[in-house]
Amino acid sequence: MRVSIVGAGLGGLALAQGLRGAGIEAEVFERDPGIVARFQGYRLVLNPVGFQAVRDCLPTRWHPLLDEIVMDASAEQLILDPRLNEIGRLGAGRTGIVVDRQVLRHLLLTGLTVHTDAALTGYDVQADGTVRSEFARRDPATADLLVGADGVTSAVRRVLTPQTTPTDTGVRFVIGRTPLTDEFAGLSKAYGSKIAGDGVSLLLGAMRFRTPPKQAAERLAPEVTLPDIGDYVRWAMILPPNGSLEDLSAQDAVLSRMDGWHPELRALIEQADPDNSTLLSIRVVKPGERWASGPVTLLGDAIHATSPTGGNGANTALRDADVLRRCLIEADNGRRDLLSAVDDYERQMFEYGAEAVRSSLDKLPAFAPEAKLS
Repeated sequence: MRVSIVGAGLGGLALAQGLRGAGIEAEVFERDPGIVARFQGYRLVLNPVGFQAVRDCLPTRWHPLLDEIVMDASAEQLILDPRLNEIGRLGAGRTGIVVDRQVLRHLLLTGLTVHTDAALTGYDVQADGTVRSEFARRDPATADLLVGADGVTSAVRRVLTPQTTPTDTGVRFVIGRTPLTDEFAGLSKAYGSKIAGDGVSLLLGAMRFRTPPKQAAERLAPEVTLPDIGDYVRWAMILPPNGSLEDLSAQDAVLSRMDGWHPELRALIEQADPDNSTLLSIRVVKPGERWASGPVTLLGDAIHATSPTGGNGANTALRDADVLRRCLIEADNGRRDLLSAVDDYERQMFEYGAEAVRSSLDKLPAFAPEAKLS
């Protein structure tokens, strides 16, 4: 069996690793000109399902390394005012496993065939049931299955299910990171909490590695090269819909909304790494009607993009990768045919994927009351 995966995000790479481990040929095609061409450096909280999914997709020899580069998450989820006074609670404390997205992505990239600068322009299902994928700047590729793991603007989705389109909530958020130094020790109670300002929300999260990733890889898995990165604070400010950004940089856009805030909060943004700060839109993709089963399917944000306020986007994409991996291994072993395997995956994915989108949107008004959710 040969599988073409469009998109080198976490879900697509986890699927490729899982198939590679089962002896199934998988190639990844990424439209970016290079693997690190875009901002990727922020922390994720993986729930038990998401963490087990990525663990199951990776070779067992890398499990000790994975365990060494994550941290346990535990947060009270308070609501604080801009002077760091407690004014409420968001709900039950959140637990899970914290991982840096960039570090995890480099681990998932190890040993894979990834073609960059490969923007998909279309595909055709051939008479023999295989799929021929066309790319803007490289030769076509033929496979038994094409998986669109290419995000909110998925080129695969546009062909497979053109009626399924992203919805822009109107909400924007600026995300960045700042090295975690002793200067910010006093902010510890704000990690995992919401700081409620005038029309904006600031979210903070600490990333503390058990062992620096580069050192951990050198000791536990020398064939893996991980980024040389230290502990940091991930911060994200959620901005109201239609808020003017006045052509400011990401940091300045945040600081312009922090007049009178606690000086440690302002210092945190002032000392941020500008190369790892960016403005993003909150767009969602709601799974609609099922398309006719065939040798093309979707994974992750391409079919169920969630609001980050739900904390379930990466978890759901990794779950997709693991479910599809298991179904395809059964097909490769002759226990079922390929189309039956894909249909089984899609049936499961549509159910939990739609719930993930609903759950994330239910949480968005707590951070952006004016968001457009219809």
